[in-house]
Amino acid sequence: MTRVLITGSAGFIGFHTAKRLLADGYEVAGVDSLNDYYAPRLKEARHADIAVAYPQFQAHTMDLCDIGRVVELFEQFQPDLVCHLAAQPGIRYSLTHPLTYGERNLTAFMNVLEAAKNQKVARFVYASSSSVYGGNEKLPYSESDTVDQPMSIYAATKRSNELLAGTYSRLFDFQTIGLRLFTVYGPWGRPDMALWKFTESILAGRPISVYNNGEMFRDFTYVEDIVEGIRATLQAPGLAAAEVINLGNHRAESIMDLIAEIERATGKEAIKQLEPLQPGEPVRTFADIDKARRLLDFAPRTTIADGVPRFVDWYRQWTGD
Repeated sequence: MTRVLITGSAGFIGFHTAKRLLADGYEVAGVDSLNDYYAPRLKEARHADIAVAYPQFQAHTMDLCDIGRVVELFEQFQPDLVCHLAAQPGIRYSLTHPLTYGERNLTAFMNVLEAAKNQKVARFVYASSSSVYGGNEKLPYSESDTVDQPMSIYAATKRSNELLAGTYSRLFDFQTIGLRLFTVYGPWGRPDMALWKFTESILAGRPISVYNNGEMFRDFTYVEDIVEGIRATLQAPGLAAAEVINLGNHRAESIMDLIAEIERATGKEAIKQLEPLQPGEPVRTFADIDKARRLLDFAPRTTIADGVPRFVDWYRQWTGD
């Protein structure tokens, strides 16, 4: 049985990835620090939900900045594949807490990368981000585009991950695949995400902050589509030693359209508070997914008209609203 180590397994994407790989028959170990960037209760509930469905799931709580514990975990579990999804998310938070990103997105990444190399894992798959494209005006964003002008500390750490992984691949004959993820949403999401914030405020009758006066566009990608891309990346034959691949929905959709879908799903009208564009935020993201289609047979299927109601239904169950 193939063994997969998932970091960030109590996180939004890690949770969904762990459940899918366990359903596929992989032996899965998950590791998460359960830090308090947002309520640990939600992270603990994700791990508990996995364990109920898959009692064989191996959950570990640790700080990936502790190289000794990381090495011990690798020696104990001996993974064949690594799916590194642990990271400190958030563009705006990175502007006020830069050192946190240095620790969780650089030191932790290096520790896991080094341990994976020493363990001689067959493939190291990691989450990069569409934020590496910065303020590029050429659309859609393609993997061949220039990515040397990040607009936030978060984006800079994600681009650094790509450079480190690529260097490891060249130096140590070690396969690394970075996935540039575009605005992932869905059930069990994070409280700092726009969809969560908007839903919470609309249900409570509070105003929502709509930046750039509503002229914002994002390539919203449903979490189950992203998980299919991650799953394909772990399995796909013939990938190069070092790859970066976009995973998005190939649609630049207006934030106003997202709000309209939340209004339909909740049956309530949003009170919109229009505000200026925030530092570090691009106006538009839009993924060219030709490479993912070609290498991974990636075919996202979920529209926001389908995905937003699923999130709202889950949110109401979670909050009891």
